[in-house]
Amino acid sequence: MSDQLTLAAETRDRVGKGASRALRRDGRVPAVIYGLNKEPDSVHLEEKALMKALMTGHFMNSVVMVNGVRTLPKDVSFHPVTDRPIHVDFLRISEHSTVTVAVPIVFTDEDDAPGIKRGNGVLNITRHEIELVVDASDIPSEITISLAGKEIGDSIHISDVELPKGATPAIDDRDFAIATIVPPTVPTVEDEALEAEVAEAQAAEAAAEDETPVEPNDDNNDDDKITTQKND
Repeated sequence: MSDQLTLAAETRDRVGKGASRALRRDGRVPAVIYGLNKEPDSVHLEEKALMKALMTGHFMNSVVMVNGVRTLPKDVSFHPVTDRPIHVDFLRISEHSTVTVAVPIVFTDEDDAPGIKRGNGVLNITRHEIELVVDASDIPSEITISLAGKEIGDSIHISDVELPKGATPAIDDRDFAIATIVPPTVPTVEDEALEAEVAEAQAAEAAAEDETPVEPNDDNNDDDKITTQKND
């Protein structure tokens, strides 16, 4: 079961882009809490505390108490350059709400899979997480799938996975695949010929560079200097 997390928040007096930018400059992250047929609450969180919660690795499938309100994180927006969190959406839930969460998958017992251990097969994972419908008080932190006994060509479908009691797949109209053990990639004659051709070309290029005379460098020549200026 996922651990319950706790975050402190303060009410946002102002909303909008300008107010949000000011909060972020002060190390705060704007957020909204909605759901349970109540008016949304606009709040802000300490960025350091939020980052600590995100670093647990199971933030998105954990119950998060925000100022005593039971919530489930629904979305975290990140800055495209800095990757810092810039906004969070929380859904209010009751103690035994039925929720849909994406739970990460962990594969074990690779050494006991003949297709991998002896056949040099490769585990081709098509789903790294499973969306489950579960009770909010019983959200699993991960789903463990054993690879023991698996051979090359074997596939693992959702019907092969033992889910926690009370949990059901959000996708219930098909027996979808999660992973397959595929044969190792064997280089063809064409691949080897291409690699030899590339290596030969690289060697010729390196030899040509070694024969190129080195021009004297005048460090004091201002014409060779490039100055960049950042526009505010």
